[in-house]
Amino acid sequence: MHSSTTNYLRPTFEQIELMKGVRFSIKEAIEKVQRMVPEGRYQSLALTALEQAAMWANKGITRNSDGSPRDGAIEEPLEP
Repeated sequence: MHSSTTNYLRPTFEQIELMKGVRFSIKEAIEKVQRMVPEGRYQSLALTALEQAAMWANKGITRNSDGSPRDGAIEEPLEP
């Protein structure tokens, strides 16, 4: 695991734009699941999976696979 894995990375403008695209797509998928899948356990699991997909996509936009910052993301170490 890279030493910056737990630090906040401030995304670049380009990365923010990519994240907006991911959020838009995930939002559309969430709305479809809410319309098409009856409320209950399976809808909840599907919505949780979409939330996780958005989180991991954002992580992948700002980090390389080893956890190091990608393409100009600014690392901000956590303060105690």
